Order: sequence, then structure tokens, then C-alpha cells
Amino acid sequence: MIIRTKKFQMNKSQYIKKGFFNLLGEQWWVLIIYFSICGMHYFIPSLWWIFGGTIALFIYIIFWLIQFFGVTQVEQSSYMFERLSYEISSNQIMMKINNKQGMPIKWDTIKKVKIQSDGFLFKLNIVQFIIFPFRVFNNENEIRFLKSILNRKGYVK
Repeated sequence: MIIRTKKFQMNKSQYIKKGFFNLLGEQWWVLIIYFSICGMHYFIPSLWWIFGGTIALFIYIIFWLIQFFGVTQVEQSSYMFERLSYEISSNQIMMKINNKQGMPIKWDTIKKVKIQSDGFLFKLNIVQFIIFPFRVFNNENEIRFLKSILNRKGYVK
């Protein structure tokens, strides 16, 4: 069975927001490093520990925001933000611009899949992912079939 989605376009601001908060959720350990640097103030009293840690955290956050914003601006990723339809099968995911043009995405290039409250998030790497809202599927059976594919592939437990 092949799941054919409706044509949809990923919103750039939604892409940046979801990607950034997803990254913060995965890299929660950065806050432990931040608090450790700030905690050095109690061992070697100096406000520079707090200032330095805060500046480093700020630079880290700005770096990742620039990465997500950059993905939406570069030519190589512009295809992700066009109006596309997808064909999902157990072999691959086919991004289709029209009936004759498309690009396959093999399942082994997908690092992680998250089922969220509003749809699926397929992570290709740290800053590239595909969002499939539930509204792009034609019926509930397609969503269940996709979940069963994800279970068989080991992306969802």
C-alpha cells in the first residue's frame, strides 16, 4: 500500500520554531553545563563565571537559531518549502513536485521520527526534517498504516 498525501507547504516560521524547540528538548544537557559554569561562582567567587556562562549560552542559542533560519534561506533546501505531495511506502518516501518530478528519500536517511500532537516529525539530521501534519492524510487508515510502518522500521516503540 502507498500513502499519497495531499499537497502542502511547510511554513518557514513553523519549521524554525519546531526545529529549535525540538533541538532544545534533545540537548537539555547544555543547561547542566551552564549551571555548572555559573556554580563555579561559589568555589571561586567572581561574577565573571555567571557573565561568561550566560554569554556562552546566549551564543549557543543564537548559533542554532541562525542554523534553522539559514536552512530556510539557502538554495539547496528551497525544495523543502515548496508545495509538495508525498508518497510513503515501506521502501521509501517520495517527495513529488508534480506527477513526473520527484525525489526519493530512503528510510535509512531518516534518523528519528516523533509522533506529536499535530503530526509526524521526520528528522533527517539536526537541522533538516519534514513535518507531516495529520490533515495532509486522506483518512485515519493512512495514519495507522504509517504508524505500523514506523513500528516495523523501529522508529516508534
